[in-house]
Amino acid sequence: MAILEGKTAIVTGGSLGLGAAIALELGSDGADVALNYRKHSDEAEAVAAKIRDMGRRAMVVQADVSSFNDAQEMVDKVNAEWGKVDILVCNAGINWDGVIWKMKEEQWDTVIDINLKGYFNYIRAVAPLMREQRYGRIVCLTSINGMRGKFGQANYSATKAGIIGLVKTVAKELGGRGVTVNAIAPGLILTDMMAAMPEEAKQASLDETALKRLGEPEDVAHVVSFFCSDHARHVTGEVIKVDGGQFI
Repeated sequence: MAILEGKTAIVTGGSLGLGAAIALELGSDGADVALNYRKHSDEAEAVAAKIRDMGRRAMVVQADVSSFNDAQEMVDKVNAEWGKVDILVCNAGINWDGVIWKMKEEQWDTVIDINLKGYFNYIRAVAPLMREQRYGRIVCLTSINGMRGKFGQANYSATKAGIIGLVKTVAKELGGRGVTVNAIAPGLILTDMMAAMPEEAKQASLDETALKRLGEPEDVAHVVSFFCSDHARHVTGEVIKVDGGQFI
């Protein structure tokens, strides 16, 4: 039996990059997967089609993760149609870089609203359901830059550090109801978004890694699936780096 057979999952930002890889991994491991998109409807539908081809159910919902109401409505829709929400993977995020002395208020607020408040919105929406069913798996994507800081990313690094605090707190709050809450901190992962990254920047990240390779989306997706399975039933409040030894 697949390790996630019979489970239902929500993946935020599931249309592209890491989110798409995670959604496909969960589907291949047996879960029915609902994913949201804000602008990339065609890409989201393509991911859903691949999940259905695996024999699993898939749902696509247009939702702005920074909207409290959108998050609640999506969770309610999944619960109404599938009867439960077993897994939440908070992945949706952006970066809008700039040094602190030039950063505009809009840059700060936008990144905070999507990267941090967006995670709160979805966790807040699923928490009552998971408490009632006395089961749940919540996995949040953070970053090694939330652990070490990164020049020019005060807003991004602050959100990723905040996610770690959020995960540890919610793990304590929901643990008594059979819900685990964990985080994954990737290093540089070769997604489509990274394709336009200057080669010298990629090389600098590569030089930092102990394994002398850059990560691929599947490297992260495998660990997400582990956290969502009963193989990790006694693991909660943890942050696992998936960075090839980029930050040790």
